[in-house]
Amino acid sequence: MSKTRRLGNRIKVLLISAGLFITVICQAQVYSDFDKDVDFEQYQTYAVKGWEKNSDQILNDLDKGRIESAYKNELNSRGITQDDNNPDLSITLYVHVDEKTGTNAYTTFNGGMGYHPRWGWGGGMGGTATTSVSHYEYKQGTLVMDFYDSKTKKLVWQGTLKTTVSDDGKKREKTIPKNIKKLMKKFPVDPK
Repeated sequence: MSKTRRLGNRIKVLLISAGLFITVICQAQVYSDFDKDVDFEQYQTYAVKGWEKNSDQILNDLDKGRIESAYKNELNSRGITQDDNNPDLSITLYVHVDEKTGTNAYTTFNGGMGYHPRWGWGGGMGGTATTSVSHYEYKQGTLVMDFYDSKTKKLVWQGTLKTTVSDDGKKREKTIPKNIKKLMKKFPVDPK
C-alpha cells in the first residue's frame, strides 16, 4: 500500500474518531420521574420559586435567561401559564457544573494484509499496530427541575438534564433551548 493511501486511511480514522467523539459529547442525557397517581392536566398555572442553594450564581445572566426563557416557552406550549400569586405548580431549579477529563483512544494497523501484484491478497509480514491516546478537559452541566403541587407541597415531577457545557456563547444560545425541549418531552403533558 502506498504512503499516500496509508496517510489517507489514517486521516479517515481520525475524522471518524473525531466525529464519534463530537456526537457522543454533544448529546444531552435526560431523565425524569413523576407521580403516576397525579393528573397533570389539572395544572394550568405555575410560579418559579427560585434556584436551590443559589446554584444560579455559577451561571452568567445570559445563560440564566436562556434557561428560564426555554422552560417558560415549553410550559406555555402546554397551556400552563405563569401566575406568581396563585400557582398550581411551584418550580425550583438547581444547576451544577463539574470539570471532567475524557480519553480518546484509537488503533491503526499498518501493513500485514494487503494486495501484492505478485502474490495477490493475503497476509504479509511486518504489520504493526499503533494506538494513540489523548486526553481532553470538558465541563459537564447538570440541571434539575422540580415541580411541586402548590397545594399539597409534594414533588410531582422531576427532570434532570446532563450535557457538556460549551465555552462558546453562540453554541449555548442554540443548545440550551434544544436541551430544555428534549427534557420537557419527558413531562407528562404534551405541547398543544
